[in-house]
Amino acid sequence: MPQISATFWDVGGVLLTNAWDGAQRRLALQHFALDEAEFSDRHEMVISSFERGKITLDQYLDRTIFYRPRPFTRQAFSDYMYSLSQPHAESLAVARELAASKQCFMATVNNESRELNLYRIHTFGLHEIFDVFVSSCFVRLRKPEEGIYRLALEITQTRAEECCFIDDRPLNLESASHLGMRTIHMQNAAQLRTDLAHLGLKL
Repeated sequence: MPQISATFWDVGGVLLTNAWDGAQRRLALQHFALDEAEFSDRHEMVISSFERGKITLDQYLDRTIFYRPRPFTRQAFSDYMYSLSQPHAESLAVARELAASKQCFMATVNNESRELNLYRIHTFGLHEIFDVFVSSCFVRLRKPEEGIYRLALEITQTRAEECCFIDDRPLNLESASHLGMRTIHMQNAAQLRTDLAHLGLKL
């Protein structure tokens, strides 16, 4: 079995809480007393563009929240969005240890909007762990599209069988596996550490 030379990591659900997934959106809707059905219709129409970096956070909010007057400010809403991001300390520690060991190239492959992605990279020190960020907002591709995994391989110049992709969602793992990558279904930090060791990446 080829040695692992690169690991690709999802961010939301693996290293941090999700940035703006269903749970985060519901919290925001409850906090600001917004109608879920009305918001969801608008959100579904623009989320692909938002996560592909084709529209900004302000444009997203224009189309989903501030298309009519609200009793709260844009700043209050965006600040709340940012506040929902929290670290998964134990899995972050695993990633830091692996990066420090220099056993493999470290990159992310994740779906996130530009502003939230940049905030999370800098707030939680991800730039100290990862060499490259193959984020949907930068590359205009989203998981589980095959293209984003192919791009990650091309950027790192590694063969699929020498790579491991880590994600908490089976569909995203299936797409990587179809290309020949080895995969880890993230459930908790202890399991992650064990599965990395089984691939020869011992911490």
